[in-house]
Amino acid sequence: MLRIPTQGLAKCLLIGTLCITALFDMARAEGSEQTWHNWNPCTQALAQDNAAEPDPDQQWELVLSPYTYHWNYSAEHRPVILGALERHVAGERFCGLALFRNSFGKAATYVYVGKQWSGIWGQPKLTAKVSAGLIYGYRNEYQDKIPFNNYGVAPAIIPSLSYAFTPHDSGQLMLLGTAGVLFAYSHRF
Repeated sequence: MLRIPTQGLAKCLLIGTLCITALFDMARAEGSEQTWHNWNPCTQALAQDNAAEPDPDQQWELVLSPYTYHWNYSAEHRPVILGALERHVAGERFCGLALFRNSFGKAATYVYVGKQWSGIWGQPKLTAKVSAGLIYGYRNEYQDKIPFNNYGVAPAIIPSLSYAFTPHDSGQLMLLGTAGVLFAYSHRF
């Protein structure tokens, strides 16, 4: 039976809801001409100067993951479920927020920036990405499960490889260091 830790999940959902509400309020405050879809939560420093902006229907990316394979079996491991939202900017760069249930059934968050390289190895549908940011949610008895974890917050670098099935839909493999690999579906809009 799948048990969801309600206290940790409630905190994670509350933080996520507050962030999303603040984002929409800021977008609305920027003026009536701008819709939430055009709103950019990424810092201006992230966008590459003199680089092409993403197409209007390619600015946002929703990433959903129902499964993670762990390199080493542990009876402690629980199914990992992830939902992330990324905003793409000029120079194939992006920022994002992921909410997930970690390998130990605890609610966790990953806030990150990253870079992607489209058409790698001469394959137009193949894309490599790398993100770097902070993970929150590995606390108490799980604090030592990820390196450099102080007060439940740790730095992370996550490389990934994706294959585009359509111009908007792709499958992704995210390498989680020595822990495993995460399988995801993403949709650009």
